[in-house]
Amino acid sequence: MTPPAAWAGLPFFRDTYPVIARAIDAEPLPVYPPATHRFRALDLCPPDAVKVVILGQDPYHTPGKADGLAFSISQDFPGKLDSLGNIFKELHDDLGVSRDRTDLADWAAQGVLLLNTALSVPKGKPKAHSRLGWTELTRQVLETLSARRRAFVLWGGPAKAFEPHIRGGGHLVLRSAHPSPLSAYRGFFGSRPFSRVNDWLIENGETPINWTTPEAR
Repeated sequence: MTPPAAWAGLPFFRDTYPVIARAIDAEPLPVYPPATHRFRALDLCPPDAVKVVILGQDPYHTPGKADGLAFSISQDFPGKLDSLGNIFKELHDDLGVSRDRTDLADWAAQGVLLLNTALSVPKGKPKAHSRLGWTELTRQVLETLSARRRAFVLWGGPAKAFEPHIRGGGHLVLRSAHPSPLSAYRGFFGSRPFSRVNDWLIENGETPINWTTPEAR
């Protein structure tokens, strides 16, 4: 698989990804998201375009759900929204706006890098690929993006563990529980990440993110 052009210089793609790719090829279970979407988050957000990083855990492990962007769900998925449903609830409570589009590509188009700390997962086995070496990619991405001030939103323990790789000063770093139904009530609800990110962007002369459904702009 060809690395995302704007990120291809990261040592990860030369040193680590070939090992991960072999492990994925040997995985007996279906792996999500599809290989064509594995680096979708990086494809849609070259480094110079990134204003906000939302860091999650690993892709959804249910067939047809993961689309390559952290927390995003394929638009035609008929099942429960789980973490994304809680994100939409917090969005409404925070900004008083609603969203019904589950594909978050419009956030990516505005400079929101929706990155998981692992970019693959076998069917029905959450976190099963978390030790394959994806952490090297997360570390290198965060260190690259630390070169200028950005907003970093760390949802859940695996994401918060990468905070030491956000270098330098002047960043906005928000930390909370993961929006999963198992943990959202432990500090995700009420954390107001959307308004806090937008307030910070405005203070720093940046255009705020439109978090609602694109057609509502």
